[in-house]
Amino acid sequence: MSNETNKKNFRDRRFATKLLHFGAEIDEQTGASSVPIFQASTFHHHDIFDPPQYDYSRSGNPTRQALEDYIALLEGGARGFAFASGMAAISTTFLLLSAGEHVIVTEDVYGGTYRLLTTILDRLGIESTFVDMTNFEEVKAALKPNTKAVFMETPSNPTLKITNIAETTSWAKEHGLLTLLDNTFMTPYHQRPIELGVDIVLHSATKFLGGHSDVLAGLAVTADEALGKRLKQLQNGMGTVLSAQESWLLMRGMKTLQMRMESSERSARRLAEWLSTHSEVTAVFYPGLSNHPGREIHEKQSLGYGAVVSFDVGSGERAKALLNKVQIPLVAVSLGAVESILSYPAMMSHAAMPKEIRLARGITDGLVRYSVGLEDIEDLIEDLDNALRP
Repeated sequence: MSNETNKKNFRDRRFATKLLHFGAEIDEQTGASSVPIFQASTFHHHDIFDPPQYDYSRSGNPTRQALEDYIALLEGGARGFAFASGMAAISTTFLLLSAGEHVIVTEDVYGGTYRLLTTILDRLGIESTFVDMTNFEEVKAALKPNTKAVFMETPSNPTLKITNIAETTSWAKEHGLLTLLDNTFMTPYHQRPIELGVDIVLHSATKFLGGHSDVLAGLAVTADEALGKRLKQLQNGMGTVLSAQESWLLMRGMKTLQMRMESSERSARRLAEWLSTHSEVTAVFYPGLSNHPGREIHEKQSLGYGAVVSFDVGSGERAKALLNKVQIPLVAVSLGAVESILSYPAMMSHAAMPKEIRLARGITDGLVRYSVGLEDIEDLIEDLDNALRP
C-alpha cells in the first residue's frame, strides 16, 4: 500500500479511531505500541552529502513529528506544528505579520493573547483592533488598508461568545486576509475550523488535548503546504519547539480526548442548567443553554458545547468567598483537565487586561470560570451549592 493511500485511509476514519490509529502508533522498527521518545539533541550524518531527515532537534525530532502529523490529521490540515506552550504557538504564528500591518481580533480574547498584542507586538509595529465578533458589522468596520489578518476565538474566553466562522472566513478571503482561530475550548473533536475556511488553527494543548494538568504545550495546524512552509521557518528560526518528552506525553493524553470530552460535556450541560436556576448566580454563560445568544450559530459550526461554564455571582467579594469555600475543584489557572478547575479571570487568565477594558468586555469582578472534569456531577453540584450559600 502506498503512503498516499495509507494517509487517505487515516483521513477517512472516524474521529475516535483516528485518536488511536494516526499513523505513528506502532513503531516501524520495533513494533512498539507507543511512539518512541527520541531524547536526542542531534543526529549523525552517515553521508555528509546526503543529509538525513533529522539533523538537530530544534529543526525536527521524530517524536515531535509524530505529534505534529497527529494534530494535522485530527484538524484536517496540511501541516502541524508543536510548540513549547499555547502562547509560543500564538506568538510564533502572529509573526507571519510584519511591521506596519494590522489584525482584527475577538475583543474578549484570552488575556495572554491580549497582552502579546498590546505590549509586545505593538512595539514591533503590528497593530490590532479588538471588536465584538458576534456583530459582523463591527468586523467589517474594522478593516483598514493595512489589515492582513483576522484572529478569532470561539467560544471566547471566558464569556463564551460565538463568532460565525464561515461568514468571517468568507469575507476575509474576499479581502485577501489570513484567518487564525484559537480552538482550545472546542478541540478538533467538537470543531474543525479548517473545514470552515480558517487558514491556521491554534491550541493551548496544555488544556483539553493534554487533559491531565501535566504538560505545557501549544499546537498549530495550517490549511495548506505553502502556509506550512512559512510557519515552519518561523518555528525553526525562533526555536519555540516542544521537547520530545512532552510531545510523547501530549500524544498519550490525546488518545482519550473523545471519551473525556463527552463525559465532561455531559456534566457541563447539567451544571449550566443547575446554575441557571440558582438564586446566588446572576448570569450563566454556556453555548448549550437555550437562551445563549450564539447557540444557533454555534450548533451550525460545532458538534458539541464543550466543558467550560462561566457564571457571575454578582461581586468580587462573593466570587472570592466562593473560591475559598469549594472543596472539589482545583482553584487554579488553566482548564481542560480530568479534574475540575475553578478560575477567577479577573486575577488569573485576564489579569493583564486593564480593569476598565475587562469590565467593558463583560469580564466582571464577580465572574468565575468552571472547567468541568470527570468527577461525579452530583458531587460537583453539591460542593458548589454549599460554597454558594451566603
